[in-house]
Amino acid sequence: MRGRIVDENFGFAESGMTGHAGQAEPTFRSEEAAKRYILECRGLVKSYGNMVALQGIDLRIEEGGIVGLLGPNGSGKSTLIKLAMGMLQPTVGEILVAEQRPSPATKSLTAYLPDVSFLPEWMTVEQVFRYIADFFPDFRRDRAEAMISRLGVGLKQRFKALSKGNKEKVGLIVTMAREAKLYILDEPIAGVDPAARDFILDIIFSQKPEGSTIILCTHLIADIEPVLTHAVFLSNGKVVLDRSVQEVHDEGKTLDGIFREVFRW
Repeated sequence: MRGRIVDENFGFAESGMTGHAGQAEPTFRSEEAAKRYILECRGLVKSYGNMVALQGIDLRIEEGGIVGLLGPNGSGKSTLIKLAMGMLQPTVGEILVAEQRPSPATKSLTAYLPDVSFLPEWMTVEQVFRYIADFFPDFRRDRAEAMISRLGVGLKQRFKALSKGNKEKVGLIVTMAREAKLYILDEPIAGVDPAARDFILDIIFSQKPEGSTIILCTHLIADIEPVLTHAVFLSNGKVVLDRSVQEVHDEGKTLDGIFREVFRW
């Protein structure tokens, strides 16, 4: 539970410091104070003219997990991601990445996989690796080559000659080969066959650096539920669920089942 006080009776410190009656000075210990948040939204509103995409979002995502940002098309997922990346500016409120407003500094901490192809078609795979390395000093060429070897794609192959599925996998590989604090993956498994989906989820899970956070934006709940630690549901620009996946499972429920209930037509 967020914001719960660990010691509601003002537990005493054991440092040897004493009060007027020889007692130890009272201290406040809060779970909330000890937590670190990779992404925070405070009263976040984003409007496009008369259309409100996000309606006063308050959200805190802790460091270290794999978080599902879930909801149907038009729920506000992509808008939230673009705000986090500094591609859009809030209408009201603020969004923080690693306790900073989106800026070049936060972009250096964040690896972003958009939902459209972003790599130059004319390059070879090897040139793609060099291209990414020029932009991001944290790009790990050795990790990228190990992943591309598993895919069975050669470094000399032209990117434009690859299948649509392999292009998407190469995009994921160069994203996950970075040593980022936050990975934001927008619809990484949309439109791919089951075998490709398994490969993508395995890469996401196996290549996550310790201590980093992954935000998976998708409407395909059942496929990603096994790798998630936390889930945030958006509906019409509002947060309608923000829970640990373990809590959901402990209640005998599934995210997919809750999603179908919340978003049933």
